Amino acid sequence: MVRTADRHPPRRYVRSSDELRTLMRRVGRESLVAMDTEAASFHRFVDRIYLIQLSTSRETAIIDPLTVEDVTTLGAVLADPAIEVVFHDADYDLRILDRDYGFHARRLFDTRVAAQLLGEPAVGLAALLEKHVGVAVDKKYQRADWSRRPLPPEMLEYAATDTSHLLALRERLRAELEARGRLSWAEEEFARLEGVRWNPVEANGGAFLRVKGARRLSRRGLAVLRELVPWREAIAAELDRASFRVVSNDALLALSAAPPHSAEELSQVKGLSPRLVVERGASLLTVIARGLAVPDKDLPRFPRAARRAPDPAFDQAVDRLKRVRNQMAERLNLDPGVLCPNGTLEAVARARPATRDALRDVPELRQWQMETLGAEFLSALGS
Repeated sequence: MVRTADRHPPRRYVRSSDELRTLMRRVGRESLVAMDTEAASFHRFVDRIYLIQLSTSRETAIIDPLTVEDVTTLGAVLADPAIEVVFHDADYDLRILDRDYGFHARRLFDTRVAAQLLGEPAVGLAALLEKHVGVAVDKKYQRADWSRRPLPPEMLEYAATDTSHLLALRERLRAELEARGRLSWAEEEFARLEGVRWNPVEANGGAFLRVKGARRLSRRGLAVLRELVPWREAIAAELDRASFRVVSNDALLALSAAPPHSAEELSQVKGLSPRLVVERGASLLTVIARGLAVPDKDLPRFPRAARRAPDPAFDQAVDRLKRVRNQMAERLNLDPGVLCPNGTLEAVARARPATRDALRDVPELRQWQMETLGAEFLSALGS
């Protein structure tokens, strides 16, 4: 019988450093803690952590980092090797915890990774909670604005649900991993997650080339788009609003493909709000004119991708490895990319190992993949 998530308010809403220190004294005595974070990149230009959820077997707490001035005691819990910290899809949480606070994990369990290694057909948290814990979670706040204050009780309930059932899910998935001889696989993946760090995209002036659909533009259109993207980013930063909420990518592409020359023409562009045309129309037309004035010889173009020299032996080796990987994935009921990604297959093919020791030296290959696929890989490469 599936039951809906608990409807009572979260037990604690932590809004001061003193409250957090008191909470962490209790949490520090636990061996298992579930954690999650909420950011607001869907709504804000400057992203940051706006909420931290934490659950033990005894309590659930929601920590408000906008009012808690000192969160260092939380970082100590995350770094304590005596405490296993459970996340669902830890990668992004770990990156933004590093970005905002310099916090790093020491001992992890990721329920999404565990589900992937078990061959679960759906690895989202809601699907896993419903299947393994019997809890149906309402997804209505998945893209909510967590930067708003005060947060209404129903949003706090939703946030608490993300961790309040996570320990039970961890118990079920861990038992299944152990029963199927895959716990060591998961533990190797969890250990690798400990090294996850925030890696900001380098500002190289080429952001306009990353706009989806930009390749359909002419070089003149690209010149206009090159002016429009930083114009939009500047407004988004000024308003602290997500860029696409200022002007969508589709509207930018429309402006670039058929540049308007007047406020009247601007008002006909789908996706531009009337308010934006009134308040920012003059600067928008100036920016477009700047793109139109770029000399032909200076028009931007997409860089040509480096072409790999033909290597039939390499291609044949990759194909043989793929066949071995795909056959094993079918036997294990795993997604082939989970069992061994194509990038790892290519690394093995480039190394062309002839012995197990040489195969073990391929840095992209996990130990559990070596144990599961090593003999078959060497046989395939030797054939």
